[in-house]
Amino acid sequence: MTDEKKPTHAPDQIQIQVDPEHASGVYSNLMMISHRKEEFILDFLFVQPQRTPQGQMLANLRARVITSPEHMKRILKAIEENLARYEAAYGPIQAATDIPRVTH
Repeated sequence: MTDEKKPTHAPDQIQIQVDPEHASGVYSNLMMISHRKEEFILDFLFVQPQRTPQGQMLANLRARVITSPEHMKRILKAIEENLARYEAAYGPIQAATDIPRVTH
């Protein structure tokens, strides 16, 4: 019996292509999360500093990401790992105290 060595493969790699329209990204200072059994919806918002004449804050939807529960779990893990690395390098992040209440 001969011992056949299986070729070793590097993990799958993804080449990311970014078009100029999306390369600079969008700024978000608030996020809302909603879900149902099949998916999570992440709405990234920008809350403007000025208020309406009625005193309300204005928020614009900058991006909406819809993803599966399984991928949401991977996103959460990646965020936790990156926050830990960030805080190890730069110190603890203070929690925001001025989070507005969002109404639809």
